[in-house]
Amino acid sequence: MTGFETGSLEELRQVESELDTRWPETKIEPSLDRIRALADVLGDPQGAYPVVHVGGTNGKTSTSRMIDALLTRIGLRTGRYTSPHLQLATERISVDGAPISPERYVEIYRDIEPYVSLVDSRGDVPMSKFEVLTGMAFAAFADAPVDAAVIEVGLGGSWDATNIADGRIAVITAIGLDHVEYLGGDLGGIAEEKSGIIKPGAVAVIAKQDPVVERVLLKRCAEVDATVARLGSEFGVIQRDVAVGGQMLRLQGLAGEYDEVFLPLHGAHQAANAALALAAVEAFFGAGPERRLDIEAVREAFATATSPGRLERVRTAPTVLVDAAHNPQGAEALAKALDEEFGFRKLVAVVGVMQEKDAVGILTALEPVVQEVVVTSNSSPRAMDPDLLAGIAIPIFGDDRMVVRPHLDDAIEEAVRLAEESDDGDVVSGGGVVVTGSVVTAGDARALFGKEPS
Repeated sequence: MTGFETGSLEELRQVESELDTRWPETKIEPSLDRIRALADVLGDPQGAYPVVHVGGTNGKTSTSRMIDALLTRIGLRTGRYTSPHLQLATERISVDGAPISPERYVEIYRDIEPYVSLVDSRGDVPMSKFEVLTGMAFAAFADAPVDAAVIEVGLGGSWDATNIADGRIAVITAIGLDHVEYLGGDLGGIAEEKSGIIKPGAVAVIAKQDPVVERVLLKRCAEVDATVARLGSEFGVIQRDVAVGGQMLRLQGLAGEYDEVFLPLHGAHQAANAALALAAVEAFFGAGPERRLDIEAVREAFATATSPGRLERVRTAPTVLVDAAHNPQGAEALAKALDEEFGFRKLVAVVGVMQEKDAVGILTALEPVVQEVVVTSNSSPRAMDPDLLAGIAIPIFGDDRMVVRPHLDDAIEEAVRLAEESDDGDVVSGGGVVVTGSVVTAGDARALFGKEPS
């Protein structure tokens, strides 16, 4: 991988190997005691800077990156903690809008390692990998130091390790069913768990939600006397026009209108994420009718916004797009954006999902906009077997529209061939490929096309 020294990557792999001996991020024991104990011995670094806390189901990382871009353009030094990563673990901890170096990642881990061992020795359950990573992020931001931190929830809300941070702004993206094996299949219960990041006296910036979810969130706000700002009520997207390379927006913020905002990301869902990010930053600065954010700073921030692995173009002729949609809600947003904003003559999907995910829901959402599908696997040990995925795909796509290629590189090659092929076998232009189904699948695809972690 270019841009990094071989030695530093080897040290990073060693640290990741040590972290992987701990409970995986998908396994939780509902308690904040361990992360609180670590923070205590580290001097409570999470209290050294104001926090914008971002939770929900889909759109958390994109929204976090936009909030980061806005805060940076307005003049603050920022830290950003997101998960999971696409290619390299360092992506999770960013300072000044960029991932920390492998050397710095290793240094932070080695610095807190003795304290992690101390916490491990005090309890029956050792710290999980995510808890250690969260401690690393908190420490890195305090050491920088940053003026503000954008912290993305890992899993859930109330019992997520990030929730020891006192987020003065709580952003709740759209909540749907995901991680049902850990959060359950009851939408109201999931919403209650995720609402736990709304702290007393905070400002809750809330995306459009299912009525069941909205009632739970508003109840939580009333209980903790949080100020409510809702997409579609207190702020929103006034106008959205598809543009070359993205979309042109007119946004209604908490403090007024912001027009001629170019966002180099595709889809109505990204426009909604932009509105959430804008309202969150307005709330952070206490903006109001007489105190609007600088319009040029807002335009510049959104114009430079990136969200790797989210409808990201990694090749042209034919176009190959990569998207990390890993649940039906994400796949539906992806399908809508593909249908509305891309005029492909023929679109082929390469799909690799995790064992525990709703593959039926993902494939069903994609089917109306995809002519053919190539099912495959990714580099995760939790990846669904391609033959099993094929068995799920056949009732949805039929035998004649589905191909199995166990290895992702072969799957993409086959999809490119199919996208360029006409009904009579000739090679024609106007085809496209979308690689999706999992964050890991998206990350693996980015690596295959030579994209740097970012």
